[in-house]
Amino acid sequence: MGALRRAALALAALLGVSSAVLEVHVGTDSVFAVEGQQAVLPVWYTSHSQEKPYILWLLHKGNAGPFQILKYLDGTVKVGETDLKSRVGFLYPVLTHNISLFINATRERDSGQYMCTVNVVDDGAPEGRDVGVINLTVLVPPAVPACQLHGTPTVGANVTLSCSSKKGKPSPTYQWERTDPTPQVFFPPAQDLTRGTLRLTNLSLEMSGLYVCTAENRAGFEKCSIVLEVQSTSTKAVIAGAVLGSLGALATIIFFAQRVVGYRRKKRDSQEEGANEIKEDAVAPKTPSWARRPASDTISKTSTLSSIAGPRDKLYAARPPSDTASILTATGSYRGPPPRGGGRPPNLPPPALNGTPRRHQDPAAPPGSLPPSSLARAGAVPVMVPAQSRAGSLV
Repeated sequence: MGALRRAALALAALLGVSSAVLEVHVGTDSVFAVEGQQAVLPVWYTSHSQEKPYILWLLHKGNAGPFQILKYLDGTVKVGETDLKSRVGFLYPVLTHNISLFINATRERDSGQYMCTVNVVDDGAPEGRDVGVINLTVLVPPAVPACQLHGTPTVGANVTLSCSSKKGKPSPTYQWERTDPTPQVFFPPAQDLTRGTLRLTNLSLEMSGLYVCTAENRAGFEKCSIVLEVQSTSTKAVIAGAVLGSLGALATIIFFAQRVVGYRRKKRDSQEEGANEIKEDAVAPKTPSWARRPASDTISKTSTLSSIAGPRDKLYAARPPSDTASILTATGSYRGPPPRGGGRPPNLPPPALNGTPRRHQDPAAPPGSLPPSSLARAGAVPVMVPAQSRAGSLV
């Protein structure tokens, strides 16, 4: 076929008929690159012309029209003012007819449809054969997923483990497995590869262990793990009982403490109230009963005091006369100090007749003093000085 075609072209040249031989070739229709890595779009062209070509690279993204990113004209390379400006260029010299494009540090937004067109001054191409189209897809590895436990892991209960990654292109798939203490792989319907969930039913103590989730796509994979510890209902009851017991003991302590404090406060208040009542109800002291006895008793005490006055004066001669104080009897009569030297006591009133004491005249009061009757009217209280023995003790 190649020999026939070359012969046809040679015959056409001899006959002076122009024949188009320009054609653009692409190595693949689709290119996949991992984000952050370099992407190469393989394109070359064929032509019999020795003239320099005119090459233009365009990018078409979504609903937006194509825009220029790179061109070659008259031996000069010019890069378009786009986000790719510092990261795009021809992989080989243009005159080698290899016009492949490279993109460094690819990003997810670099994905799109790339078109390359070639024109040569004295060479033509059939319709659509001078354009090469390649679709670029920038893949994004999954972000580190998050593992979560939903439910209470007790014996006989059901729980769900979930795993999700916030980033990834294409969307990652998820695979759960238990790695410790014994490896175990799970399959649908227990786990959902798309949603990343694993449902565990009728838990037992043997199902405890380390569960690992792997999020994976064409760009890579990431993992996360969670420890599942299945608890028995008896253990749970013991824990609950211990908590309730502690709370009960604390409540009991608080109750008794309040009772003790209340008792002490009540006792203190009652003591204060009793003291206040005693102060409010106190009665003034009364006159000693012995001061109100009949005059005969007073006279006998006076006589006794007078009979011992003589010897006491001799024994205690150094004491001043004021020791033998004047005595005011219960009847208000005044008796002066007892005589010294064993003198006779003053005349006593006559004895009572039929139980009724006789009235007697008040003796004359000493100069400078009030008579006993005046003292009685003024409210004076009779005072009786107790008698003393020779040793000085009260009789």
